[in-house]
This record gives sequence, C-alpha cells and structure tokens, in this order.
Amino acid sequence: MSFFRVLLSIICPPLAVIDKGCGSILIVFILTIFAWIPGVLGALIILNNPNR
Repeated sequence: MSFFRVLLSIICPPLAVIDKGCGSILIVFILTIFAWIPGVLGALIILNNPNR
C-alpha cells in the first residue's frame, strides 16, 4: 500500500479503491455517505487486504 493510496483514502475514500471493483467502491461510498471515518476505515481495510 503506497503513501499516495493512504493519502487518497483519507481525502476521498471511494477514489482510493477505484481499481478494486464495483462492490468495493459501492461499500466505501455508502460508508462515506453515512460518516467520513467509517469510509476511511473501510477503504484502508480493503486496500490492506492481501487477497485482492
């Protein structure tokens, strides 16, 4: 996980997971709509997942 991805996930979480698939973008977008912190945490978890 690069520094740019971490910074992008803090600023705009859905853009950080844009290459991880439609489901990931949708989940992070919904979390970001409800509150910013869950969106950031969701993006960081998805980016840190070694299986994807």
